Amino acid sequence: MLDIEGLVVRYGAREPVLHGVSLEVAEAGVVALLGANGAGKTSLMRAVSGTLPLHGGSVAAGSIRFLGQEFAGANPAAVVTGGLVQVPEGRHVFGALTVDENLDAGAITVRSRETRTRTRGQVFEMFPRLAERRRQRAGTLSGGEQQMLAIARALMSQPKLLLLDEPSLGLAPLLVKQIGETVREISRDGVPVLLVEQNAAMALSVAHRAYVLELGRVVLSGPAEELSRSDEVRRLYLGEDDTEDAARDLAVPELARWTA
Repeated sequence: MLDIEGLVVRYGAREPVLHGVSLEVAEAGVVALLGANGAGKTSLMRAVSGTLPLHGGSVAAGSIRFLGQEFAGANPAAVVTGGLVQVPEGRHVFGALTVDENLDAGAITVRSRETRTRTRGQVFEMFPRLAERRRQRAGTLSGGEQQMLAIARALMSQPKLLLLDEPSLGLAPLLVKQIGETVREISRDGVPVLLVEQNAAMALSVAHRAYVLELGRVVLSGPAEELSRSDEVRRLYLGEDDTEDAARDLAVPELARWTA
């Protein structure tokens, strides 16, 4: 469904932040993209969603093909219309609008009233708390509820592929678990997901396949279950190495301080 090949991204005249990144997302399941801060995860998501120029960036080389169509350099509106929808990091909701109004905004590209009504019912079934607060202003919701609303709003647009950027960021462990269950449910309902996460434990528990980025390069990839058993992944991303010298021996010092 999504085929990224040899992607190079840079900001202005600076050195590239992505160096020939390649990854694939199939027509079903969850693909996780892991990495520490500065690994290039956000830049990759910006490139895929078409928002890279808004941040002063550009695709210098490579291709982003979605359902056979070249999307590298496409504008964000064309990307969304094509069925590739992103939930950006940071729980961006329209705070002055109600829950219902936020959902209406997500469905603006859906012409069928019947489809909008059916999808609203599905997201309320997935997020019953939003149904209880449907007339409440989004700015007054808790952080977890705002994340639910951001995902629900994206689902209202009938995505063919959902991009989730750090959905668990800043949430309590119980809410992180709920977000993981939500990702599983979205996938089971037939919408594939590209999940960008620092919480490797959650991401690997819900993903079918995973990629690990370090300093703009894919350094590991494979079935999520296999990566979760990898000594390197367990040490760097799951915090399961207890030797005193482990952090000192790492090639990338930043990763030594980062665990799920």
